[in-house]
Amino acid sequence: MSMAARAHERATGQVAATRRARTVLLWSVGLALLLPRIPVLAVLAVPLMWLSTVAHELGHGLTALALGGRLEHFVIRPDGSGTAFTSTSGGDVVGALVSAGGLLGPAIVAGLWFVLGRRPAAARVCLGLFGAGLVAAAVLVADPGFSQAYLGVVGGLALLAAALVSAAWTQFILVFLAVQLALSVFTRGDYLFTAVAESSAGAMPSDVAVMARHLGGPFWLWGLACGLVSLAVLLAGLWFYTRGETRVSLGSLRARGR
Repeated sequence: MSMAARAHERATGQVAATRRARTVLLWSVGLALLLPRIPVLAVLAVPLMWLSTVAHELGHGLTALALGGRLEHFVIRPDGSGTAFTSTSGGDVVGALVSAGGLLGPAIVAGLWFVLGRRPAAARVCLGLFGAGLVAAAVLVADPGFSQAYLGVVGGLALLAAALVSAAWTQFILVFLAVQLALSVFTRGDYLFTAVAESSAGAMPSDVAVMARHLGGPFWLWGLACGLVSLAVLLAGLWFYTRGETRVSLGSLRARGR
């Protein structure tokens, strides 16, 4: 095969990947917007909301682990609230970072899934690791009962999908879940600007209030900071996911032929 033919093949493959990725994103966004408006599918909206709670609470736990602490266990509740029980040592900065880890968790997971979801093969691996991670969390650190059951079911379904469905469908599933987490950053963004978190377990200081207690300043300032970082992470993930040309150009062939 000549150098020109190889360059054309690579350029054609890149264009196909970009077109496929953008099409999957459009379908995912469309389905996410229609979901609450279709009665037979609206029942899925609540379990998808719980997924953002899992990302939030595991964000706390994984941040604590990364900083040398421990994740004792965590709980998610049917009303969409949750609590991660962590233990750390290291002072105010560490405590503030653990609180921020939960606030940034959904955006970081969504951004990572956008990056890995650009290619169907990588999306399959990511979906499998996600399922395995949820099953492990259900066994090791999830509160018995609802939390354990939810993580076990969703993790098991993700593992089955990664093993049995086509690579194209695993890409759609992963990107759809990434869109759901990205939307939760905005639909649940009011939590960034409240000093008290209300749930069925009672009232407790919000994560931004905990950050303000550790670092000083008004709680809303830390909420704004976390919101801006979340937005930046999402935009970076979407940029990587959608980047690339949608048609083969002479310039791209010349660049790849060098």
